[in-house]
Amino acid sequence: QLQLVESGGGLVQPGGSLRLSCATSGRTLDYYNVGWFRRAPGKEREGVSCISSTNDNTYYTDSVKGRFTISRDNAKNTVYLQMNSLKPEDTADYYCVAARWITVQAMCVNDRLIDNWGQGIQVTVSS
Repeated sequence: QLQLVESGGGLVQPGGSLRLSCATSGRTLDYYNVGWFRRAPGKEREGVSCISSTNDNTYYTDSVKGRFTISRDNAKNTVYLQMNSLKPEDTADYYCVAARWITVQAMCVNDRLIDNWGQGIQVTVSS
């Protein structure tokens, strides 16, 4: 089983930036698509961004396009989510995820296809 541990969350003012990190262990990250989901208060969980195992295909939900960037460093077994121009509506618990044998797009729009989840980390955007 792949273990996922998020870090880097916290409180930030609107317009600010945060970088989330996800450290993985237990299995090599090379064969997994990875990504980030979030659940805002009172809302359903949604896929934010996902990236393929080969690092050549990405998905972003519309609301974060142009502001968030996903990346991975397989040598460090770490996944990142750079979040810029943060808005109050980005406030949520963010979860690192990993999956195999499915496309990046399918992974990011259907959380039932994901079998590896981190514990989540809180991001609050507020003045």
